[in-house]
Amino acid sequence: MTDATLSRLDAADLFDELLDRVRELLRVDTAAILLLDVHARQLVATAAKGLEEEVRQAFRVSVGRGFAGRIALTRQPVIIEHVTAQQVINPVLLQTGVKSLLGVPVFARGDLIGVLHVGTLTPRRFVPDDVRLLELVADRIGVANQARAHSLDQSAALALQRSLLPTELPKVPNLEMAARYVPGHVSGVGGDWYDVFPLPSGWLGVVIGDVSGHGLQSAVVMGRIRSALRAYALVSHDPAEALTLLDRKVNHFETGSLSTALYAMISPDGATIKVSLAGHLRPVMLAPAEPAVLLAAKVDPPLGIRHRIPQRRTTTVDFPPGAVLVCYTDGLVERRGESIDTGIDRLAAAVPLEHADTVCASVMATLDTENPNDDIALLVIRRTAP
Repeated sequence: MTDATLSRLDAADLFDELLDRVRELLRVDTAAILLLDVHARQLVATAAKGLEEEVRQAFRVSVGRGFAGRIALTRQPVIIEHVTAQQVINPVLLQTGVKSLLGVPVFARGDLIGVLHVGTLTPRRFVPDDVRLLELVADRIGVANQARAHSLDQSAALALQRSLLPTELPKVPNLEMAARYVPGHVSGVGGDWYDVFPLPSGWLGVVIGDVSGHGLQSAVVMGRIRSALRAYALVSHDPAEALTLLDRKVNHFETGSLSTALYAMISPDGATIKVSLAGHLRPVMLAPAEPAVLLAAKVDPPLGIRHRIPQRRTTTVDFPPGAVLVCYTDGLVERRGESIDTGIDRLAAAVPLEHADTVCASVMATLDTENPNDDIALLVIRRTAP
């Protein structure tokens, strides 16, 4: 049961292998794993040997009911030497003809996550050594299920984030756009995002933001914030007002989440940018015949700070023909042991007066983005010259 080679198996194969081994070691006819559905408070048949029909039917039993439910409720081993219909409510167990049962709870980090039970087709008296061996197997199942849950969380987070990041930026007259996203966490998922969307007024909405944290929870919060900002953008023609509404939403529904965001609106002719910053780094602007500078915009507090803040502000600036606007998250410019101003200066020096995709490529190559310590989102918008 402690065979190190088992750790190389994925959770499903490991469950099957453990059940085979426990049947052999305990000389039993059936073995099954039921995992807890926390929201339903029910045990769900997940893997079985000798009771495969239980898994095919996705048998469920509420905590507290029947043999497995009793184990989950008491969190103690349970032995039934003579199985009766009053003690067992699973019809598959009764139809299979199981005569004796032994079951133990399965824990992970101290929390109940399921039940493991074995049975025999002839009467059997289980002894304390049988219980201890089954508990050892249950411990192994608990560890394997943690890895399984982590893998599922990571897959879900990746799928969620990929669905929220634009696969293609919109085609807009007078503007060209390009973007990059690099995860800075082992999970491959973070809270950084960017968004670009045409508005009914003809203006273009531009967003880049950063939700604190990593993993599925940050991706979920990011998705809700992104959707809310899109909705507020439809009812407000002022970026500061849209961020004010978003801040109210974050404070009420996303308690404990801290986020920064840039929301800008670019006029239909591309000549004007209206921008509001909620704790976010100011974008870099490079215009023809001029040095790269930080956009002259006011920076207001981040989203989610639970105290009264001054009224958020919108700054209006010109967007000259041929100019490049570079929006980014802090993972692009922040380095350990170095002032963030140094990173921003490095970014400004790396911006060429070229097509948007060329700007992205130049910035990513110059700022060493292949092994980031934090997520990186980069969005470049260039106003095409007439």
